[in-house]
Amino acid sequence: MARPRIRAALAVVLATIFSIGCTPADPVPTPRPSGASVTDGPLGGQPTATTAPGTAGTTAPPPSGDVPESGTWALLEVGGPVPGAREDQTWTVGEEGSIYLFGGRDGSKVFGDVWRFDPAAGTWTRDRGEQGVAPAPRFGHEAAWVPGLGLVVWAGQAGATFFDDLWVYEPDGGTWRELPSGGNAPVARYGSCSGIGPDGRLWISHGFTEDGTRFADTRAYDFATGAWVDETPAGDGPFERCLHACWWTADGRFALYGGQTTGTPALGDLWFLAPGADDAATSTWTEAPAPEPAARNLAAVARRDPLTVMFGGRGLDGEPLDDTWLFADGGPGFVPLDTGAQAPPARSAAAMVYDAAGERFLLFGGVGDDAFDDVWELTFP
Repeated sequence: MARPRIRAALAVVLATIFSIGCTPADPVPTPRPSGASVTDGPLGGQPTATTAPGTAGTTAPPPSGDVPESGTWALLEVGGPVPGAREDQTWTVGEEGSIYLFGGRDGSKVFGDVWRFDPAAGTWTRDRGEQGVAPAPRFGHEAAWVPGLGLVVWAGQAGATFFDDLWVYEPDGGTWRELPSGGNAPVARYGSCSGIGPDGRLWISHGFTEDGTRFADTRAYDFATGAWVDETPAGDGPFERCLHACWWTADGRFALYGGQTTGTPALGDLWFLAPGADDAATSTWTEAPAPEPAARNLAAVARRDPLTVMFGGRGLDGEPLDDTWLFADGGPGFVPLDTGAQAPPARSAAAMVYDAAGERFLLFGGVGDDAFDDVWELTFP
């Protein structure tokens, strides 16, 4: 297993950074506390036992509103060259089950590489995604797999530059091409959230950009027409924010949770957008009762209908978290998961996906005192 790679942490004053929220005045809007090496940090006292990929006995998450009471995290042994330790990357499951890593950052370095993880074999392979025309390196972007197209990437940031471009990566040829961005396109931004809706469109919501501007808009991209539509409902909704999480529920609602905003380093509210039958004029945001998890930004979230899993993030005090929560459609709201003594080291800005063939959730990367390059699996008894 490749050990997390030590990177120099950025020295910051957390109280000052968090008081201004997501702002381009700080090109690394998620602060890293200065500190010692990984051996003195969150890995101290962590178990070193590993499991071979795909060997744990598992069952799929529940098919109803029932929520498991316990689960098991295990550190995976991985083979092949390993991607550089990073945070704020995307990790996306393709049609054939491979998981595609794109971008991210580690301190001052911003990545534009593409890696393919084979969950069955537990091996990494570097793809040819940097050859020819390709999107600029970036972090804090959004990604989704679109059948018939490939890996779609939108927006993000690199230093003081914010992006509003839309790209698709075709793994068979190892090539990128830029997609048209017509209609009512969103302003370039970082720290948004996204998901492919039941209508097959890419939905995005909120985020921030230059001059400290934050957004509370919601837009959808139609791959057939190459155009964006403003789907922002009238009336009350989640206020401006970034570094939040989104997912689609089984009954066709767009959920939005947490993040941060000016003066508040971590949020803990949960909202649901019910798209209207015709257009945004008939859409509505509804706030759910206050969730139980501590407020946080940059949590890792993955979905396997009807279950959403959330791990870690960064709390109000600026410290990374290591707790695991479950949210089941039709269930009681967020419920803490008992994972015993073993869990990934506390981190934020990690990426998590659901591996359907292995019936498990997989977590990669993120940052605590330093960036990580490890892979963990979460299974249910």
